[in-house]
Amino acid sequence: MSVWLPTAPCTPGACVEPARDAAAVPRAVLRLTAVAVLVLAGIALSPLGGRIPAEWVRRWCRAIVRAMGVRVRVTGAVAPAGGLLLVANHVSWLDIPLLTAVRPARMLAKTEVRQWPVAGALAARGGALFIERDRLRALPGTVARISGALREGAAVTAFPEGSTWCGRAHGRFRRAVFQAALDAGVPVQPVRLRYRLRDGGPGTAAAFVGEDTLLSSLWRVARARGLVAEVEVRPVIPPGVFPDRRSLAHAAQPAAPEPAWTHATLVASALEGPHDQLGQPQIGVHGGRTQILQLPAS
Repeated sequence: MSVWLPTAPCTPGACVEPARDAAAVPRAVLRLTAVAVLVLAGIALSPLGGRIPAEWVRRWCRAIVRAMGVRVRVTGAVAPAGGLLLVANHVSWLDIPLLTAVRPARMLAKTEVRQWPVAGALAARGGALFIERDRLRALPGTVARISGALREGAAVTAFPEGSTWCGRAHGRFRRAVFQAALDAGVPVQPVRLRYRLRDGGPGTAAAFVGEDTLLSSLWRVARARGLVAEVEVRPVIPPGVFPDRRSLAHAAQPAAPEPAWTHATLVASALEGPHDQLGQPQIGVHGGRTQILQLPAS
């Protein structure tokens, strides 16, 4: 493995707490069986590709998470249509169906995923963009491929941390994928993912970190009780608000304060952006948030 690849200090032994109230083995087996049936149904329908309604895909992804006994809470903004870079912190394999439930998209995945049984085939048929993480020279070509997909109007989902964390801490967003959004001139949709227990305390059973195996993670989640996945869809970052990938990546971080760019930065950007016939910047307030109002195409 290349030394430049991002890594997290999280390990199953140090970060993942065993379930305090584990579900009985028969119930866990039933949950895994239900998930297997849903995944097989997805594989059977995957040749239909884009002909499957997006709402069906969303419901299927939510059904997978719910079948594992995990409740889902989605709050915040609505992901826009068209080319979009969807970015989130990375905690678990559950992140993938959760983000797809927000907006069906092409997933940015490491090449090793292609070799995974069942999941690899499903990802390939879903249009995943596979990247070679250990080849630094391949990075410009990867950015170009992502940018091309975004220009064509596709949504692309990425986990810029480059590694999974347990959820109690987060890694720094790497900047490369944000260059693709800048090159394509598309918005960025940040999403914050958290896993909690029903009593409000942090739940680490979903974390898939370190040398953890997929099978052990599946079994741990299936036995967990009272696990809640919180999906906070943060306000979209319009194209042109941030001039470089460094500032854009920083603004999209899970812990970034929303007012840092949704108000003052948008106003400043609007001064150099679209203007009306009287030369006034097109700024409006909608839902308590400052927004740039785009002029109709001439």
